[in-house]
Amino acid sequence: MFARKDIALAVSVLVVFQIQTCFSQINRASFPKGFVFGTASSAFQHEGAVKEDGRGPTVWDKFSHSFGKIIDFSNADVAVDQYHLYPEDIDRMKDMGLDAYRFSIAWSRIFPNGTGEINQAGVDHYNNLINALLAKVTIFAFIAKLCL
Repeated sequence: MFARKDIALAVSVLVVFQIQTCFSQINRASFPKGFVFGTASSAFQHEGAVKEDGRGPTVWDKFSHSFGKIIDFSNADVAVDQYHLYPEDIDRMKDMGLDAYRFSIAWSRIFPNGTGEINQAGVDHYNNLINALLAKVTIFAFIAKLCL
């Protein structure tokens, strides 16, 4: 007799096979003209580098470092290290043919103390990220200034 985990594995394999078969039939022509393909990220979940270049602590840093809050004791101290690897990430986006990228700003990089003096290293990071995106990706905002 099959064990529950064997049945679950068999069902999982079938589902993955069905999804792969479905996706193999999908391409850009499957979507309306002008459809924008993109990706998005959250600063806390992607950036890492939580103690670099003057970034201040966040409520999520405190939460993820509180014993018993995260089952596997993981945190975002490194995450996927987009803070350091964003040039390669942007190359991957371009190679995948993505049209758009939505990212969030860790305001604790800009204002480490919540208010007051701006952290120039944080501003420089986002400026470098935006410049790297502009070099590889077309950026368009639906409410663009007339001068653009």
